[in-house]
Amino acid sequence: MEFALTEEQRHFADSLRDLLRDHVTIEALRVHAETGDGFDADLWQRLTELGLPGLLVPERFGGSGLGVLDAAVAAEALGAAAAYAPFVGSVVMATLTFMHGASAPLQDEYLPRIAAGEIRFGVGYGGSVRLSGDRLTGATTAAIDTGAPTHLLVYLADGTAACVAADAEGVSGRMHRSIDRTRPVTDLTFDNARVAVLDAANAPIAAMQRVLDAGRIVLAADTLGAAQHMFDQALGFVKQRVQFNRVIGSFQAVKHQFADMVTMLEPCRAMVWYAGYAQDSLPDEARLTALQTKAHLGDVGRDIARMTTEAHGGMGFTDLLGLHYWFKRIGFNRQMLGGPEHCREEAARVQGWLA
Repeated sequence: MEFALTEEQRHFADSLRDLLRDHVTIEALRVHAETGDGFDADLWQRLTELGLPGLLVPERFGGSGLGVLDAAVAAEALGAAAAYAPFVGSVVMATLTFMHGASAPLQDEYLPRIAAGEIRFGVGYGGSVRLSGDRLTGATTAAIDTGAPTHLLVYLADGTAACVAADAEGVSGRMHRSIDRTRPVTDLTFDNARVAVLDAANAPIAAMQRVLDAGRIVLAADTLGAAQHMFDQALGFVKQRVQFNRVIGSFQAVKHQFADMVTMLEPCRAMVWYAGYAQDSLPDEARLTALQTKAHLGDVGRDIARMTTEAHGGMGFTDLLGLHYWFKRIGFNRQMLGGPEHCREEAARVQGWLA
């Protein structure tokens, strides 16, 4: 059995990489790290022209109607560029929330606008948020994709989701920098704010888990892209750096280190692809593979980031080289939507090993 990307998926990934190569440079990353807003209107417009916001939106709402595997392919390209675009929360999690948890009128209202790139969602979860009718009160502990969102999507403890405009009355937020300075995190506060409630047809927990698992896979794919970029940069460096009249890539210890990284990275790609495929086609395996993939990529990404940075010597830690943008992106991805320890514990519960 051959398990690989289709020709269309490969072409889409190549087109996305070409676009990002032209618009996401080290200098652009420095600028956005300084401003800390995590959003570039020009880049978002070009990504919209490519069809990225509507990747998962069904065709009847103006989207492409693709699956989580396609989103993972796109996320790998975004991670390789350390792109500052609202993808995980806005394009993936928000879209799936409306698809699986919203009424037909809400889908008609929001999904076409998501596909057109008109609205962007910041996603909040956790905290002490309370819903009374259509009024939301409380605060979330963190939020994803909060660089200039137009709307907010908030998950409550019972799995119910609430949608509200970011500038609505009773909504306030305090943006602060995360470890990844191109992707800020915002603490959100709601004071009797009027919201649209998405109750997932009275099965909110299952719907929320499905959305979170898709987000975890996309974060894992983003980590894979970032780790692959760091590996490629380090490999190019050791092929050129000369010490003792020899390129350091010819030293046996360096060869062993890079061989180890290849054996760590390559299985991750198949793991991410399979996890995305399971979300689309294998519901019985979807939860477990998502959790295991997120946990494994979190650990592998961390190790690849450390080893590739060290391969550059002292230069690896400087702003001039810029590797820290990918290093920090991997660190951010590792913790969002559950770190490896949390995901493995949840996977143990799915398998019945823990109560």
